[in-house]
Amino acid sequence: MTSKVSRWLSEFCGKLTRKKVISGDMMETPLKRYFGTWDLTLFGIGQMIGGGIYVLSGTVGREIAGPSIVLAMLMAGVVAMLSSLCYAEFAARIPKTGSAYLFGYVTMGELVAFVIAWQMVLENMIGAAAVGRAWGGYIDSLTGNVIKNGTIATIGSMRGAGEWLGEYPDFVAFGVVILACVAVAMGVKHSAWLNNLFTLVNLLVILFVIIFGFTLADSKNWTVEGNGKGFFPYGFNGVLRGAAVCFFAFIGFDMIATAGEETINPQKSIPIATMASMSVVTISYVGVAAALTLMVPYTKIDVDAALPDAFAQHNLNWAKYLVAIGALTGMTTSLVGSVFALSRCIYAMSIDGLFFEWFARLHPKTQIPLNATIVFGFLSAVFALVMELHILVEFLSVGTLLAFTIVAASLIVLHYQPLEAPSADDKNYGSITPLEENAKSVSRPASPTVQQQKDALAGTLKPRFKFLKFLDGYKAGRVVVFAVVMLAVFTGCFCSTLIHGFEKVQQGQVWIIALAAFFGLGIVLSFALILVHKKNHPQISFKVPFIPFTPALSIFCNVILMTNLTTLTWIRFTIWCAVGFIIYFSYGIRYSKENKHLDYNTMVVFGSDADSDALSLDGKIIRPQPESVNTISHISTISPPVTPATSSPKSSH
Repeated sequence: MTSKVSRWLSEFCGKLTRKKVISGDMMETPLKRYFGTWDLTLFGIGQMIGGGIYVLSGTVGREIAGPSIVLAMLMAGVVAMLSSLCYAEFAARIPKTGSAYLFGYVTMGELVAFVIAWQMVLENMIGAAAVGRAWGGYIDSLTGNVIKNGTIATIGSMRGAGEWLGEYPDFVAFGVVILACVAVAMGVKHSAWLNNLFTLVNLLVILFVIIFGFTLADSKNWTVEGNGKGFFPYGFNGVLRGAAVCFFAFIGFDMIATAGEETINPQKSIPIATMASMSVVTISYVGVAAALTLMVPYTKIDVDAALPDAFAQHNLNWAKYLVAIGALTGMTTSLVGSVFALSRCIYAMSIDGLFFEWFARLHPKTQIPLNATIVFGFLSAVFALVMELHILVEFLSVGTLLAFTIVAASLIVLHYQPLEAPSADDKNYGSITPLEENAKSVSRPASPTVQQQKDALAGTLKPRFKFLKFLDGYKAGRVVVFAVVMLAVFTGCFCSTLIHGFEKVQQGQVWIIALAAFFGLGIVLSFALILVHKKNHPQISFKVPFIPFTPALSIFCNVILMTNLTTLTWIRFTIWCAVGFIIYFSYGIRYSKENKHLDYNTMVVFGSDADSDALSLDGKIIRPQPESVNTISHISTISPPVTPATSSPKSSH
């Protein structure tokens, strides 16, 4: 009986941690490589600037942080930068079209991948709703609040129905999300040059807001004399909560990683584009936040259309319309992109067997995942219709922060896994070197090098810590996995204790101080467990500096922001996660493609190589055809890259 239970538990855990197999040359792709570093940088900027600053500046500036939105934006930018470093390394290791879902599936296993994908669904669904709501707010502002007042007069206010509802049902927001769904469902075509054009227009509008806004600035608006409460009207907690909400404005940098298969030199271009776009967006956001709160007192900021209204308060209606048009252009691009990504994310999970197969069906004519687009697009439209903007943004932020935390944790684990030393007869699995015109054939060495032998011992105790006998009997890398999990848990407990019990700490209550000290000690010991083990040193084009400090800092910062979100947000998020786990354990775990032992693995993820429109965005999905390859039932590591024998991508997967 005991052996049967043990065997069942072993099989069950094996299913949760089974990893996706990527067979063949990593640089092989049916997609055309045309993205350069410049295109990729503008693509990332466009994804972030599209809706973030226009959606959040009013809500955070007036209701959450006040003038200290400047610090909130800067803090959110730093946290996003740490996460983007982790994404950049994963993209250098796995230059396939995909994002956190793929990274998690290949490195951490199926359950982690499902959790990430489920948060990506939330991110794109709520993101589309939030941008739609902001779009409606801008239209209402341009009409002098005629739409809002007319709707309330006709239907009535929804304030009494619940805290999470908006003041009125926004039919404009509902309609624009539905139109975005129709456009995506019809196979709307995008192109790199059009994205670049819209992005440059957005940057020019933001530059105008910053420069012209500072000419209208009044420093008194940051003081008690000007607004009655000074620079920190909501205290430092307002800055932290504002940073958590402002994180939404930086969502989109992860989209750069989806361009791996359509980038000429992904290992070089993706890290550079990620860092460049993050820097430009952070500087732009901080500048806009400063200009806005200096132009008008934070108490007079319009929540729905902050930037146009700020110019209107200075009787500059021409500037109001100029900014509004730029904002609507950016938000439209962002909205269509969110709906597009949402349908592809659902399709990716469905084609991998983790979600209902019905959503993987393609329209025979347009080759679009029509079912996923219609159902989840409609849900986004309903959220945009009834939910308050800041509630949408907070709901979105918690899921995204969790996904980024998992990515950072996965990166630490990956650096402490043993790498198998290649042999002479190894096949070229996992080649992730840049595509070059004159690439020469380089074969793997017949015997492992000294460094490869060291990498094979990664995850074991360092020689000087061999006296820690209680850690020496575990499988290589297993203790590090445990330590990373405990690091995240103790960090969450530590931050929650200090943030929600700060008044008691100030009062000197011993029990709360002792509790915080206990959790702090847990953080230190968990991190120490990681440090006493050996790392691997894969030869890739980009590595996050200061492993494990940088991803650990990313985890810490993400958790700080998450613990500053409201209790109601966490309740909603818990319900969302519960629904996801019910779907996975009742359906996904049974029908996963990795559970069927197929002769080949269909490489389909959000923006996958099977989805030829992922970054070329031509609106169609082409199903990959199976080819005769040897089945690899399980992989636990990503081997160091080697130079492929040929430089031209093949047309089959």
